[in-house]
Amino acid sequence: MRRVTVFGSTGSIGESTVDLIARADDCQVVALTGGRNVERLARQARALNAELAVTAHDDCYDALKAALAGSGIGVAAGPHALTEAAARPADWVMSAIVGAAGLAPGFKALEQGATLALANKESLVTAGPLLLAEAGRHGATILPVDSEHSAVFQALAGENIDTVERVIITASGGPFRGWSSERMASATPAQAVVHPNWDMGQRISIDSASLFNKALEVIETREFFGIDPDRIEVIVHPQSIVHALVGFIDGGLMAHIGPADMRHAIGYALNWPERRALPVERLDLARIATLQFEAPDETRFPALRLAREVMTIGGLAGAAFNAAKEVALDAFIARRLPFSQMAVVVEEALARLSRDPGLTSAPESLVDVIEMDHLARVRAAEVIRDRT
Repeated sequence: MRRVTVFGSTGSIGESTVDLIARADDCQVVALTGGRNVERLARQARALNAELAVTAHDDCYDALKAALAGSGIGVAAGPHALTEAAARPADWVMSAIVGAAGLAPGFKALEQGATLALANKESLVTAGPLLLAEAGRHGATILPVDSEHSAVFQALAGENIDTVERVIITASGGPFRGWSSERMASATPAQAVVHPNWDMGQRISIDSASLFNKALEVIETREFFGIDPDRIEVIVHPQSIVHALVGFIDGGLMAHIGPADMRHAIGYALNWPERRALPVERLDLARIATLQFEAPDETRFPALRLAREVMTIGGLAGAAFNAAKEVALDAFIARRLPFSQMAVVVEEALARLSRDPGLTSAPESLVDVIEMDHLARVRAAEVIRDRT
């Protein structure tokens, strides 16, 4: 039996992971962690007979304990409890906590030598070199779970990375693909969460609408695969059927095609290095008939340009970029910042941070990343305060 842990089990990625684990006959669940949805977390823990259930919020402890009363399942709460859960021996760990909060548990899981299925994109964006070095030190394996990076990973199987000429990751374009800049300026959070193809949580759906999600994925691609930034491309593909393409020096392109269902990428990581049957749709290409591609509009969606600038800066710029983005996103959700001003806030926060020599310094530890994360949040909040 494989011992498995799922961080962020109550989110969209976590729920899909729980669904696949429930169908497997070789998984023993060590721990499940979630946020404030303690009813869902308790239901999952009972269904999978988990050893431990953890809520990230101390004030949810009593509710979770009551929901699991009589089950024999351990209960814990708070950020420290998440890290302690990651320290429990496990063979496979899903990292699906959204945001910088997923950093510490991921690092702790790598210390145990586990296979880390990485859906927390912030880990590579903010601390990529540290994360990869940690995996190397402990003989751990990191597998990508983003559909785009899973696609690249699969396309590269058996290939020599030196023969790769370019990597192309696709973007649906989100709900505002055809909107004018003027119309986007008045977009609401309710409109931004209506993704045309994917069923995702609020924050990642809004990031997709602004293409900040794709900007993070560009940085992830550089960190995970070691691809030069000028060889990473983004193309808008409204159908979300082609997840990524890898171009080789002989001119050939290897494309990964599949349904818009995260259970494929999750299942690939769960079963790797094997392939097993998954309960996902089988594509009918004759019915689909046409696949559409178009260049992204970086004037209306400047997040992609900012990502390239961040990669040029290097150092802790990725941590600053992500933190400023999270603050801007919070302000948009709270209706304190227009949709089109999120990128403006991030760019100005980075400009203010550029006066600090620490921005370009290579992080020596996770402490450096956390400190830059905090400083960038302060600067982004200052920008928002100055503009409102």
